[in-house]
Amino acid sequence: MISARLTPIAVVVSMLATLPAHAADSGDSVALTLGEVVVSGSADGPLQARRVLSSVDILPEARIANQVVANNWQLFGQLPGVMLTQFGQGTTSGKFSMRGFNGEGEINAVKLLIDGVPSNSNDGNMPYIDLAPRLDIESIEVVRGTNDPRYGLHNIAGNANIITKSGGNYVQGRATLGSFQTRELQAAAGIEQGALAQNYALAVNSTDGYRAHSGAENGAFSGKWFITPEGGNSRFGLILRHSTARADEAGYLTDAQRRADPDQSPAHNRTDEDRRMATQVALQAETALGSQLFWTGQVYLNNLDDRRFVTFSANVSQQERVVAETHSGASTTLTWRAGKTVLGDLSVMGGLDVERQDNRSTRYNTVSQVRQSQTRDQAFEFDTAGAFVQAVLKPLPGLSLTPAFRADRVDGTYTNRLNGKTYDINDYGTINQPKMSAVYALSDAYSVYGNWGRSFQVGVGTASYKVNQTADLSPSINEGWEAGLKFRPLAWLEGRLAAWRQTASNEARRKLNDPANDAENIGQTRRQGVDLQLNAQPTRQLGLWVGAALQRSKILQADAVSAGTVGKEIDHVPHLLYNLGADYQASEAWRLSAWINGQSSYYLERTNSTGKFGGYALANVAAAYRLSPRINLEVQVRNLFDRYSEYAWWDGTQSLHAPGAPRSVYGTVAVKF
Repeated sequence: MISARLTPIAVVVSMLATLPAHAADSGDSVALTLGEVVVSGSADGPLQARRVLSSVDILPEARIANQVVANNWQLFGQLPGVMLTQFGQGTTSGKFSMRGFNGEGEINAVKLLIDGVPSNSNDGNMPYIDLAPRLDIESIEVVRGTNDPRYGLHNIAGNANIITKSGGNYVQGRATLGSFQTRELQAAAGIEQGALAQNYALAVNSTDGYRAHSGAENGAFSGKWFITPEGGNSRFGLILRHSTARADEAGYLTDAQRRADPDQSPAHNRTDEDRRMATQVALQAETALGSQLFWTGQVYLNNLDDRRFVTFSANVSQQERVVAETHSGASTTLTWRAGKTVLGDLSVMGGLDVERQDNRSTRYNTVSQVRQSQTRDQAFEFDTAGAFVQAVLKPLPGLSLTPAFRADRVDGTYTNRLNGKTYDINDYGTINQPKMSAVYALSDAYSVYGNWGRSFQVGVGTASYKVNQTADLSPSINEGWEAGLKFRPLAWLEGRLAAWRQTASNEARRKLNDPANDAENIGQTRRQGVDLQLNAQPTRQLGLWVGAALQRSKILQADAVSAGTVGKEIDHVPHLLYNLGADYQASEAWRLSAWINGQSSYYLERTNSTGKFGGYALANVAAAYRLSPRINLEVQVRNLFDRYSEYAWWDGTQSLHAPGAPRSVYGTVAVKF
């Protein structure tokens, strides 16, 4: 039976943990929690990603709430093998990616969810990511690879679920002041009485920015209301989230400009800015249909309204880019825990999901935000439907086998409102995706695992539709595998070492500045790498963590137009990503932390002929003092040694640069009741 106090419904909908983040199983699970040496646990109810899938990383609340960041995507930099792309342009400030996919926005390979609610825009970007106020986040769970059957669209290299708090009685607040006139206020409250659990969170932030013309302000609200009827076998609830943001865009600098003054904003960017509103509403439910059968379901609505004025370089026009999207969807799962059978211990989970997208994209050439001409007016429906089944079989002690299968279909139409023409979507057919995972516990301290699976990519924007061709296109199939070892040789030390590879057929990338909103073919590609993760707690006072990823990308085949890219690396994919850090509890009152994030440089385009940029190593330190049981004082220094960092790209004639933040200092007062 489901326990008297159920897990957050959104977590269950996504097959996530009914346990706290630290309670992953150390036997047949190979999930790792950053900065913690986990203990074993058990679970019932729907199958959990961190116990079923074999490449799962968990960022716990302890590593989230005290971070001073402007946007939630920056939190993911603490996770091993995750790359941050820092554009530094208004609300388009950056994003995260993984498994050798870059964050340019051409191929968005990560499915984002908030409490199990799909949260990508049509092109796969993540404008909804700041809907969850940071103080409301309980954990972040990242699944890497191609073997997760729960999701279809955008789940090319894996997925990430931001899990927020549910239930409890608490009041929390954080007030931060810091460099560049940064001001932030966060508040969160939980009220649980009888059958009703309420959770509220609010965050407001403003800054002048570290470059000229880079001021920003944003706010977010989240509310969750859940009812658990008497008996505790069911749970029903409503989630409502809304965020607004307004930000100036400092623009990109030429190589000469960034060397002369990296804090400047060119004159042609003086009226560039972005205004964004995002809303998410979800109704969710779960219930036990018996001692072995569990059902979950949800319906949701996402709405995005974004208006951006941007000038990429001095020799091009300012553009006004307007995006209006409404996505509605539903999903349901059914889990049967059969228990002991002739084949072994068996659990089976199946699910269905649908999403309907109503998207509008318009663009204008402008001068100082005054429209001169219209270059795009597109309306397109993009609908998906998928189904999956997944079994967990334990035929022998220590051995877990997880076969799975998923199938997806897409449908929709596109209307070019500039010429009145309407186009059908490509008939991609039924996109079949078999998957398989296995874990074998050699002992309590060592487990070996492997997985294999297929995921898919279809066009986004107008690239999904038969605009320039009569024949239907095929989806790009990503086939990947991973093999690894999870080890715990000492009670205070655990880690994971893994090798992986992912190959894509007829990979396509979105043309970011194309008025037609089309895509171009890259060809057949291969991404591969080795990941290493370590968590250590050598003393009660000291905790250590290390994460490193070596990765390579290669274009195996290309079309005739891009023949010169064969054998070259994919742009913006560094060979090395790493993070390491330490926490030290100096006394009951004092806690000290230090950590380093870094990456190697990358090529700017696919011919690999324009140089490498973007490498960095940034050190950060923090100190927290417990003034009283309810009040903490915190100081955080980002980029301690004031090292230069940047994001760079190639505009066809030259490299353009967005310098990263210099040394910055922040002070925070945190209260908890």
